[in-house]
Amino acid sequence: MSQLPRPAYTRRLRAGAVAAALLGLLLAPAAVPSAAAPRFPAGPGSAPAATKVAPGGTAALTGYAIRSAAEVPDTAAAVSTPGYATSGWHRAGARSTVLAALVADGTHPDPFYSTDQQRIPRRDFAGPWWYRSDFTLPDTSERTSLDFSGVVSAADVYVNGRQVATAAEVAGVYTRHELDITDLVRAGTNTVAFRIQPNDPRKHLTLGWLDWLQPPPDANMGIVRDVLVRRRGPVSLHDAHVVTGLDAPSPESGPAELTVKARVRNDSREAVTATVTAAIAGTGTRNGRTGIVLREDVTLRAGETRTLVFAPDRHRQLRLQRPALWWPAGMGPQNLYGLHLTATVAGSRSDSVRRSFGIRDVRAPLNSAGARQYTINGRPLLIRGAGWSADELLRWDTTAAEDRIKAALDAGLNTFRLEGHIEPDEFFDLADRHGMLMLPGWECCDKWEGPVNPTGTGEQWNAADRLTARASMAAEAARLRDHPSVLSFLIGSDFAPDARTERDYLDALRAADWPTPVVPAASAATTALSGPSGMRMTGPYDWVPPSYWYDKREGGATGFNSETSAGPSIPTLDTLHRTLSPAELETLWKSPSAPQYHRSPSRTFNTLKLFNDALAHRYGAPRSLRDYVAKAQLGQYENVRAQFEAYARNATDSADPSTGLVYWMFNSGWTSLHWQLVDRYLDRGGAYYGAKKANEPLHIQYSYDDRTVAVVNRRSAAVSGLTARVTLFGTDGTSLYDRTVRGLRVGGDGARTTALTVPAVRAAADRPDATYLARLTLTDSVGREVSRNVYWLSTRPDVLDYDATDWYHTPTTTYGDLTGLNSLPAATVTATARTTRRAGSASTTTVTVRNTSSGNTPALLTDLHLVDGRDAPVLPVRWNDNQISLWPGESAVLTADHRTADAAAGTALRVRISGWNTPTTHITPSAP
Repeated sequence: MSQLPRPAYTRRLRAGAVAAALLGLLLAPAAVPSAAAPRFPAGPGSAPAATKVAPGGTAALTGYAIRSAAEVPDTAAAVSTPGYATSGWHRAGARSTVLAALVADGTHPDPFYSTDQQRIPRRDFAGPWWYRSDFTLPDTSERTSLDFSGVVSAADVYVNGRQVATAAEVAGVYTRHELDITDLVRAGTNTVAFRIQPNDPRKHLTLGWLDWLQPPPDANMGIVRDVLVRRRGPVSLHDAHVVTGLDAPSPESGPAELTVKARVRNDSREAVTATVTAAIAGTGTRNGRTGIVLREDVTLRAGETRTLVFAPDRHRQLRLQRPALWWPAGMGPQNLYGLHLTATVAGSRSDSVRRSFGIRDVRAPLNSAGARQYTINGRPLLIRGAGWSADELLRWDTTAAEDRIKAALDAGLNTFRLEGHIEPDEFFDLADRHGMLMLPGWECCDKWEGPVNPTGTGEQWNAADRLTARASMAAEAARLRDHPSVLSFLIGSDFAPDARTERDYLDALRAADWPTPVVPAASAATTALSGPSGMRMTGPYDWVPPSYWYDKREGGATGFNSETSAGPSIPTLDTLHRTLSPAELETLWKSPSAPQYHRSPSRTFNTLKLFNDALAHRYGAPRSLRDYVAKAQLGQYENVRAQFEAYARNATDSADPSTGLVYWMFNSGWTSLHWQLVDRYLDRGGAYYGAKKANEPLHIQYSYDDRTVAVVNRRSAAVSGLTARVTLFGTDGTSLYDRTVRGLRVGGDGARTTALTVPAVRAAADRPDATYLARLTLTDSVGREVSRNVYWLSTRPDVLDYDATDWYHTPTTTYGDLTGLNSLPAATVTATARTTRRAGSASTTTVTVRNTSSGNTPALLTDLHLVDGRDAPVLPVRWNDNQISLWPGESAVLTADHRTADAAAGTALRVRISGWNTPTTHITPSAP
């Protein structure tokens, strides 16, 4: 577990001064380090600069010189000796796979475009690679150690010419290692070298990519987390954490108890008495500023380790009467506390550790239908989640991760599921600060499920694998337990672990004081120790119609579905041009059954046939690439919206309610054509805006199964005095139905109320068009529009063949007819815009859009994009709303928050306006 950066300290402090300094530091905002890019120039030819480690400090190695061991004839002792020449070696960042480094320095092409990844020879990664780095010490007066995890897949480790660990000991990406190198280091330059072994997720407890994307040729071999050099005095602190407890049954208003734990170790050869000081501080809206300072003397024999516990029965300050609770986004503030532990010996600081934590109560009992129902701080919680993907090359970028977390929250999501690929500390720090919940767990189908998954590719475990698995669980439990954003740990994915493995995992979690529910599998499984999972993994993973989600069977809206979506997600035309070659773009829309390299390596998912067939049947065969993409956006919008709306509607059902869904997935690790709400470049199309619409805080929605119109309120407080209006239109603009219902009231925390039932619309002799439109609006007590939702519907329903359901989809035998949209007259949209510079580098562009058409033709799914002078999207952008539908005379004010400097240098920022039946136009925002 990595530490936050240490502040500079005077070497000797009085005890009172130590306490004051600790409180001041805890109350100051903590920095989040970024490892977005190497801190040295890209390109082969020279070694990175040596990492400087200050007295009493901790520093991460800043980078490596790397080279295939097949090209290095010298011995390991020579390679790991200071001064060894690395001319001609490649340079890698502090966290880098081999391929990430070779792409960065231009050795290999960008693997994210077209089929360029196939040009990278896999044979280059069939053997070990050396990772070599230098660090400098001013003296050898303190103990020095290496602290790290994140090795893919294993490594022999050498320091200053001596081996300090073997690949049998340093195995598995999640295992954590602390190597004492005190007797090997010297004042001045020191060298650490890792001989990294190749990775194969079928054979090693690391990570793979399953059917998500085309796996990288190096299989991610490398070092993907920080390697820390620590300097400490004779007494060191380990495993520091805070156990929090809230009184039930009303944890939201009850007091909290804190217990501080740490292991104190005497690393010297003589008895030592250390003074351990624990300082806790936090800010919150309920209790203002909290400051607690505790102190205890500990006498340790030479080499002795003792667990130190500051408990509320001996320290009454650890009973907080009005704690500042941590809440998920949208439910309350993300209050955080800080712990700072310091060990001093004879008045000198020997070691120091900082941690942040939150106080919250998470429960997940099984409801009467057997589904897992989460509550947080006593309040019900419908999980509106999505699967998170790391970067394909496991490159870490704090800014990019934060952009994606913000985008997910803006779409109304509250949870990410991490199936393997458990990101570094900064990711969970961001989740804590922004209120995004996390469901981490082990990966399916490869080595992690080798002993239990008969359909997977993972090998059986041996005794060493079992040790690695338990060590992985212990390390990740210790790393994640203090993060209030972590909702549960899923110790199994598609299959639950066997009894022996489950016991090992649970023992490791219990030893780490794991604070939240442990789920035996993401699928419907029952184990002897954990009982039923309360989850299901019924899919689908490929195309199904919007009406599918309303049936309480298969993947429909009931219980907790841990991974599910209608599969393909075609990105915007801008992103497609950045992803596929011209020939591939032609194939995309002209050859609906053709294999697509950017979909999946799986034979089940390597084409878009199911999606393309449905698109052609429902919307009409595509006439061009632009037409194909436009129809894809319509189809994705309606499908994703229906998925989230169905689960929201059924969350309050008295029988078999929905308790959670994880959309598969939120993002992709590379340039993809499926399983994503946002694309690689964080551009957003129909899938994203369908989710954003469905998950808005106060929402009016239509149900495909029974034609009811409901209002769902995700805010904590009830709302009354609402007015719902539903109008149905033919594609020729004819009004088919219009009704208004006033005086509606809906409770809070996901409650719903039914406003009305829309009558069935049937084809008539004088109106054979099967397609019609539904406009739903919700206004508050003063007549202000608070929700608008537009549907394109068919008098001919989609018909599903449930008897032919397989593991990834349910076939459709009859398709709805939405081809009437092709006859919508062109709509005229006008707009004005202005850009305002905010604090720092942020700007807001405000756009007023109006449908100025004559007649009664809507501007359907009107999309706004900020672009530069070359018509390239300015990304990322947060729109308060987008892909809107307006009838003549209607207008909307949309705002876009963006970074001022993101437009190409020297080009004017413009707003591009387009839509289903709206010609593309551009306007230039005015200055304030």
